[in-house]
Amino acid sequence: MIQQNYANHSRYVKGYHFILSAFLLFGTVASFINAWLQWIAHDNFLSALLVALLFICSVFIFLFVRQFPMKAQDRAIRVEENLRYFILTRKPLDSRITMSQIIALRFAQDDEFITLVDKALHESMSADEIKRAIKNWRADNFRM
Repeated sequence: MIQQNYANHSRYVKGYHFILSAFLLFGTVASFINAWLQWIAHDNFLSALLVALLFICSVFIFLFVRQFPMKAQDRAIRVEENLRYFILTRKPLDSRITMSQIIALRFAQDDEFITLVDKALHESMSADEIKRAIKNWRADNFRM
């Protein structure tokens, strides 16, 4: 397995992110064009409208099928990093730290984690800035 770092930590599933999204985009546009043409021709508009509606529903499913588990994953990351911070400092994470900052901080090793938390809070660092500041990357190989 390739060692995870800033340059390669993002994951894309080719079949989902590229092929399925392209099919959905093409199908949705084509179904709207078909519905429009059927409307103009006064012929079989209901069937064309139902196909367009199915593509709209498919686009929502495509978006929600990733969004819902990612929210659950975000909650788990928040708890894990709050526990890690508590173990290292005997204090809970500051409530001002954002979810995107916490997600980025999970890649920091324990020896630089506390310093980066303080820096992220006081300098309002973005998630990308936090990831770039990490010297010793802690891989997250369980993420999907």
